[in-house]
Amino acid sequence: MADDAHSIDPDDPTFVYNEFAYFDENCSEYDLTRPDDLAVTRTAYPLEDGRAVSALRWGRGAADLVLLHGGAQNAHTWDTVLLALNCPAVAFDLPGHGRSGRRLDGWYDPPHNADAVIAAVEQAVEAGDLSAPFILVGMSLGGLTATAIAARRPDLVRSLVVVDVTPGVNADKAKAIHDFLAGPQFFPSFAEIFDRTVAFNPTRSATSLRRGILHNAHRVASGAEAGSWEWNYDRRSLTEYDMPPMVDLWDDVSAVTCPYLLVRGGVSPVVDDDDVAELMRRQPGAEVVVVPDAGHSVQGDDPLRLADLIRER
Repeated sequence: MADDAHSIDPDDPTFVYNEFAYFDENCSEYDLTRPDDLAVTRTAYPLEDGRAVSALRWGRGAADLVLLHGGAQNAHTWDTVLLALNCPAVAFDLPGHGRSGRRLDGWYDPPHNADAVIAAVEQAVEAGDLSAPFILVGMSLGGLTATAIAARRPDLVRSLVVVDVTPGVNADKAKAIHDFLAGPQFFPSFAEIFDRTVAFNPTRSATSLRRGILHNAHRVASGAEAGSWEWNYDRRSLTEYDMPPMVDLWDDVSAVTCPYLLVRGGVSPVVDDDDVAELMRRQPGAEVVVVPDAGHSVQGDDPLRLADLIRER
């Protein structure tokens, strides 16, 4: 299965996606040794409205590390970081992303996401999958969601790591991201979805981008678009709504009581110096670390440095 995952064209009818078949590839790219006892499983936590929040459980026993990905991503964005850390963790798919259920209204702002993740976290703690308080890591949309969780439930979070986002984000700062996400809903072939992804991510390796697409898109099985490729996330969150108001999220920043680390991508425009100044005004004890040469997705551009920063918490 692992060999097929790398050697067969994803457009080939015999190709079968296995989400756990790529860890050796992650390790090879960053000169990591795959742990002999690596254990990663898929689980889901049901919500009262019938949806579920899906997650990847890394390791055995109760974890004290939770990770939340960015908009239009999924829990596998943390794979290399978690292989480097080699510790128990739970990486959630945010609502409307990955294998988590979609909202009827398609609205995935940080407060609504926080409601769902808190419900899932409470179940994970009760099941023994998590121990609280834990380290909470969130990137972009996941970072704003993590901030909301830490503000509401200080009993759950002992340290907060926010990757390249503040409530100061706006459409201008995130233009490059939105330009990429505003592409077609369907792609006639894997080659076309791959070529578009490469064009917007010229510094990433071809293998990492191929792997990322396979984790974040699927080949349509039936209907008018059968055989084409489609992103897994709910695109309504990107096309039908303006960016949510951020004033209340700055209030969440002020309400956080645990240690706060902001990790900035050194070449990312999403966080600027004014944002950092406002963060420090509201969180005078916060730490800010810049990762040189990393863009918005620090976990993709320099996962080993990010792993080191998490390890220090």
